[in-house]
Amino acid sequence: MNIDSMLRSQIPVQTSLERHSKMPSQSTESVMNRFVEFINTGNEDFAREVISPDAVFHAPSHPEPLRGPDGYLEVIGMMRSAFPDVQWTLEETVTEGDTVAARFTMRGTHDGEFFGIPASGNKISVQAMNFYYLADGRIVGERGQPDLLGVMQQIGAVPAP
Repeated sequence: MNIDSMLRSQIPVQTSLERHSKMPSQSTESVMNRFVEFINTGNEDFAREVISPDAVFHAPSHPEPLRGPDGYLEVIGMMRSAFPDVQWTLEETVTEGDTVAARFTMRGTHDGEFFGIPASGNKISVQAMNFYYLADGRIVGERGQPDLLGVMQQIGAVPAP
C-alpha cells in the first residue's frame, strides 16, 4: 500500500517523527522538570530527590564517569564557579520508554575560571544534547554533550570561524 492509497482509505498513518514526538508521561515530565530545577539552583536536596544514589554520568569534562547526586553536584559546582548565573532551559524532549533525549540551551556570564581560562565577563548561550535513563522515578544515568567549542569561542578562548 502506498501513501496515496493510505490517504484515500483514511487509515491512520503515524510517521516516525510523530511516534517519537509525544509528550513524555507525567512521571517522566515531572522528573525532568524537577531535574531542571536542580541544575538551575544547585539545590542538594533536589539532587538527592531526582538522582539515584547509583546513577552514572558521562560528562566530556571528566575522563571517568561521575556517580550519584554528589557526582552531578560536582559538575554543577564547576559550572557555577565559572558561570555563577548559569541557567538551563529545557527546549525539547523525546521520550521512549525510560529514556529521554533532551535539548537544552545553557546561558550565563563567564565570571570565573573555566578550564584554565580566566573570567572574560562574556555572556554565553550554547546548546546541549543529553540522554537520560530513568528508573523508579529517578535519573539513573546520563550521557551529555554540551557545545564546549561554542562555550570556548564565546568566552574568547578559541577564535570563532
